[in-house]
Amino acid sequence: MDQLKHNTEHPDMVSEQTTINKYSCGCAIVASIISIIFGYDTGVMSGAMIFIKEEMSITEFQVEVLAAILNICALVGSLSAGRVSDWIGRRYTIVLSSIIFLVGSVFMGYSPNYAILLTGRCIAGIGVGYALMIAPVYSAEISSPSYRGVLTSLPELFISLGILTGYISNYFFGKLTLRLGWRLMLGIAAIPSLFLALGIHRMPESPRWLVMQGRLREAKEVLLEICNTKEEAYSRLRDIKVAAGIDENCTDDIVKVSKKSQGEGPRIFKKAGVTTKDKLLLATIGVGITKTLFILVATFLLDKVGRRRLLLTSVGGIIVALATLGSALTIVHHSEEKLLWALALSIASVYTFLAFFSIGLAPITWVYSSEIWPLRLRAQGASMGVAVNRLMNATISISFISLYERITIGGAFFMFTGVAIVAWIFFYFLLPETKGRTLEEIELLFDPKYRSKNIKGSVNVEHQKKPVSSD
Repeated sequence: MDQLKHNTEHPDMVSEQTTINKYSCGCAIVASIISIIFGYDTGVMSGAMIFIKEEMSITEFQVEVLAAILNICALVGSLSAGRVSDWIGRRYTIVLSSIIFLVGSVFMGYSPNYAILLTGRCIAGIGVGYALMIAPVYSAEISSPSYRGVLTSLPELFISLGILTGYISNYFFGKLTLRLGWRLMLGIAAIPSLFLALGIHRMPESPRWLVMQGRLREAKEVLLEICNTKEEAYSRLRDIKVAAGIDENCTDDIVKVSKKSQGEGPRIFKKAGVTTKDKLLLATIGVGITKTLFILVATFLLDKVGRRRLLLTSVGGIIVALATLGSALTIVHHSEEKLLWALALSIASVYTFLAFFSIGLAPITWVYSSEIWPLRLRAQGASMGVAVNRLMNATISISFISLYERITIGGAFFMFTGVAIVAWIFFYFLLPETKGRTLEEIELLFDPKYRSKNIKGSVNVEHQKKPVSSD
């Protein structure tokens, strides 16, 4: 690892990297479309639940199971996605994810009863697990360091666009008949899944995956397409070969490589005092707009402000918003009359939470988890991250109603505030800055032999690397 070459060897290449490569950008956008489908399902289900419960006369527990089952199955999908993507490649894993989600959408759209609906939700959840793991990993592996933050945050932006589309779909399809409306809400997600599965063939495979397979010639061809200069392409190829354990001066075409081992929005508004279906669905559209706008802002700030600073600001704002929301909902809960100011404060707190969440924690979670793992473990590590994420989502979804019935809804958000405080402390002391570094340089940051005691971003790995002569 101490032979990694840094950009000071090619000063002309640094300026080239600041210009985003259109082809790699286009590939990341296409890969991130799968996230729109997941976001759409998340948004549309929050409203569809209202109509499903009314038609099928299901219990609150069945509603909780229906909400949580997607995340539980996403856990299963994400745990297997890392191995699968290392086996068949990043590109075909995106195709597989689209097909699985398509089948799940068809089941949900057809569902004549609760059992079929739950089955479709399970299948879609597996596809979600694959999608959440593979989109940021693929985007990270085809991006240059100077704009990797933007491209790896695209999945989160597209999730927000999907959620907003789902909320809008709720509002308009909700005006149809009870039997038809929610089925169209859920089934229509099959259409973009089909187009993505068919259109993915124009995207290249990840050059890092190709190197791990020993397919050096193909990796070089891809890098020449996704880099702005030949110098940048050859430099990145050398770094990737070193990280994969291949001699950087190897010129063979093929070599043998050693294989080392959000759906509670309407419920919150309802508790705050918004009760009619139309107003609830309109309020969730506001949620979608807020989330999308601030995710968009975050994509432009990630590679300028840095991951660490945005993350700490984001979680700090989340702490304030959750504490305020808990206070407002507690006041509403104990008041016998309708307090408009408390209602307004509750809604403002939700939007504030979403703004701070979307500008930092939401995108940086995926950006950071796609950057910090070593090459041979990146897909598996990212899949573990998605698995934990889905497990926590499922835990909250399946326990939220029971939780606030035990400790009140305000108390539930005070508990979440405590979790956010612990998270801020963890991030402050343990997460270094990764902005502007290559994936191979970041790997050094987490190597015990090279890691500095200063976690605040002043870690210097450049002086520990020996320059490599140019080819």
